[in-house]
Amino acid sequence: MSTNVIEAINLQKKYGDVTALRNATFHIGEREIVGFAGDNGAGKSTLMKLVAGSIGHTAGQLLFAGKERQATSPEQARRDGIEIVYQDLALCDNLNVYENIYLGRELVSSVGGIRVLKHSAMRRGAHELLERLGIELTSMLDPVSTLSGGQRQMVAICRATAFQPKLIVMDEPTAALSVGAGQPLLELIRRLPGEGTAVMLVSHRLSDVLTTCSRVYVVRHGEVTTCVESATTSEATLLQLMEGHPDQEAGRPQGSGKSITESGPALPARS
Repeated sequence: MSTNVIEAINLQKKYGDVTALRNATFHIGEREIVGFAGDNGAGKSTLMKLVAGSIGHTAGQLLFAGKERQATSPEQARRDGIEIVYQDLALCDNLNVYENIYLGRELVSSVGGIRVLKHSAMRRGAHELLERLGIELTSMLDPVSTLSGGQRQMVAICRATAFQPKLIVMDEPTAALSVGAGQPLLELIRRLPGEGTAVMLVSHRLSDVLTTCSRVYVVRHGEVTTCVESATTSEATLLQLMEGHPDQEAGRPQGSGKSITESGPALPARS
């Protein structure tokens, strides 16, 4: 039986008197790609920061592989097997591809008590990873500043994948790309479950989440209001849910990985 990589139950985040997130409930299973859609200010960024360990929650529960996280930090999230690819990618333009993939986790050896970078091993590891993920680049030795936007995204995803995470959080991965340039990137994301990785995909492009994810959670006014099956949901319906259209309101997500009963002709009931 598949277990949940991450599960949130009635999660809440407050900044003083301001409630940024309230009663957020969702789950992502092993090797599952799940989308999160919502307008600017809906609460998606707060959700990502909570999952990534950048901030702590005020109330509720956030569980990883069934265990509640006791500490909050990006380092703890990484130990939990959580990686995040932010919209700005956080790549070093002056470093080449394999140096960026191993950035912060370089392979080193000790020669006469001096730590020396293992460049050959990192080049070999990066080449094997790129080949396994089906990514073709002209050279791993070129600075990433010379790469296209889509190629830079792929390098950032490779870096997140390199150490076998359980979950990769992706923040608007195609936002800076044309629709055509974004397709190879989406194809790469669809291959990640084959690497044993689940994906939390946050995007404004509704077509991206519907064609890439198995399910999509709608975030509105700091709440996770709805979960829909991508295969049976149109962009128009998803947009109406984001806007809070009364004719399309569905049941609220439940904790512990329980299914959600949808309502309305465009949202058939889940089993």
